[in-house]
Amino acid sequence: MSRSLVEQQFGAHAAGYVTSAVHAKGASLQRLVEVVRPEKHWRALDVATAAGHTALAFAPHVARVTATDITDEMLAEAGKLASARGVANITVAKADAQALPFADASFELVTCRIAAHHFPDIPRFVAEVWRVLEPGGVFALVDNISPDSASTPGFTSDELQNAADAYNTFERLRDPSHGRCLTTEEWKTLIADSGFTIGHLELMPKEMELGPWVERMSAAPETAARLETMLTDASPALRAFLRARRHDGALYFTLDEVLIVARKPG
Repeated sequence: MSRSLVEQQFGAHAAGYVTSAVHAKGASLQRLVEVVRPEKHWRALDVATAAGHTALAFAPHVARVTATDITDEMLAEAGKLASARGVANITVAKADAQALPFADASFELVTCRIAAHHFPDIPRFVAEVWRVLEPGGVFALVDNISPDSASTPGFTSDELQNAADAYNTFERLRDPSHGRCLTTEEWKTLIADSGFTIGHLELMPKEMELGPWVERMSAAPETAARLETMLTDASPALRAFLRARRHDGALYFTLDEVLIVARKPG
């Protein structure tokens, strides 16, 4: 069976995620731990762990963490990083986010950070999170969002929809395994309709430098040039969302993450 596009993309670039500042040190990482307030007896599951940064952030605060990913190379990097830091309560396991190989009510906490936009069926993923959480368990999510009135006020719904489509095209050009970033409202509706009670939601901006962001996926020079053109020639709504600017000769833009902490009723 051939590997999925996600496995191909992230398998080829696994090592880069160990040192990626956005993933290893992004503001949402520590903020997620602060808002969740994990407890020492908890069993935690980190879905689409990549190089394991979220699992490692929670490991000191819980009994054990199962760090899962669909990509063997990412799991190898996560395992090496845990060993290098002397963290003994992390287990790595291969798992599809949409078909988690765990029994019902196996965990008190499920986390997923900056990954869900790659999942082909996000509602199925959320349903799996619900299934593997015990009653009273916590679902903690961080993901990039598409523009909507919450993140980018002052535009019509059509302008925002066009900006969202253009933004996801921009992401997909850099990384063909990109699926779609949901809007904040889509995440709120999906999580609430799945039965969860949302206890915390906030938007967190993260500054991105175009060059390293493109290089992490080994994009060709012509692709990098197209991405720069798309960024600088964006529609007013997309410009307002991405906030492109130059500093010391480098081109920067901003991505917004939504951080949501929800609870499965006990």
